[in-house]
Amino acid sequence: MASGQTYYGQVLKKSGDLQTSACVTTARLVPRHIQEALRNVHEEVTLRYYGCGLVIPECLENCWILDLGSGSGRDCYALSQLVGETGHVTGIDMTESQVEVAKKYIEYHMEKYGFQTPNVTFLHGYIEKLEEIGIKDESYDIVISNCVINLVPDKQAVLQEVYRVLKHGGELYFSDVYASLELPEEIRTHKILWGECLGGALYWKDLAVLAQKIGFCPPRLVTANLITVQNKELERVIGDCRFVSATFRLFKLPKTGPAERCQVIYNGGITRHEKELIFDANFTFKEGEIIEVDKETAAILKNSRFAKDFLIRPIGEMLPTCSGCSALESKGIITDPFMLAGQSDSMKSRCSPDVAGGCCGITYS
Repeated sequence: MASGQTYYGQVLKKSGDLQTSACVTTARLVPRHIQEALRNVHEEVTLRYYGCGLVIPECLENCWILDLGSGSGRDCYALSQLVGETGHVTGIDMTESQVEVAKKYIEYHMEKYGFQTPNVTFLHGYIEKLEEIGIKDESYDIVISNCVINLVPDKQAVLQEVYRVLKHGGELYFSDVYASLELPEEIRTHKILWGECLGGALYWKDLAVLAQKIGFCPPRLVTANLITVQNKELERVIGDCRFVSATFRLFKLPKTGPAERCQVIYNGGITRHEKELIFDANFTFKEGEIIEVDKETAAILKNSRFAKDFLIRPIGEMLPTCSGCSALESKGIITDPFMLAGQSDSMKSRCSPDVAGGCCGITYS
């Protein structure tokens, strides 16, 4: 972790100092309200931002959000506008110089937003040791992370801490880099590949294993983009391994009885997603339309902050219908980010116009 602090605290002074584009958000379609929120963030905070994606989920009003690896605070300040004055955003980062930049502009942003009481807090600490910096059990609705978990060797410890601090029904919504295979030591110990978010990438199948072990629901794949490498030296080191940047959702649900397949109708109640809610790569819910969902999706919709926005009934029960509504057939669930990224490359239509998520499509030069 010391090398990571040096890289992000001393080597990098602004995002233009990055040797690759792995930790820079590309120009992609971002919802207007999020664009406006980002425009309100102070210039220095934006310049010192090194994240690999934009991880802002839906249905945020009044939520308590924890940002792992918040850096200079750009995402926190954008989120603070979206949760409102009665919500709260806490940012945690291991690099003290980054935390100081974030803290420097709290008063500036609260005045700009018209908030009487600050709704953001920044803490210096390690994301695998949240208890040491006073983060209490079941205290957050949402945890986000933007290309940071790959920088921590003990990823299970990070996910266990996230599970501890999430309320029942809460979620971890995070973007990160994943590998197509278990990384050999040459890649894991390569300083440039580590600092640029590839050396610590998790084998994508291991995410589901860790999630189940800790108690999360199976990971929900949201977006994915292949990472291409054009640098000859890095190509030699990487060999046959491929990398993908992807956004996943991990939900912590209360222990209830066995779930069952259901039919659901979205009521259009989520602000800025009234017509449709693009939940993940597998399910898009249009207002008033009947959709059959698997038991895991049904359990998430029933027991999370989305419950009030859906009418949910077991298969076979009659749902109220309206003109233009239609029952849709259930389908196979896509869990492989490399498969989704391949489809995205060919179709160029998987990105949500309403949700900012996912690390970028990246090209090394």
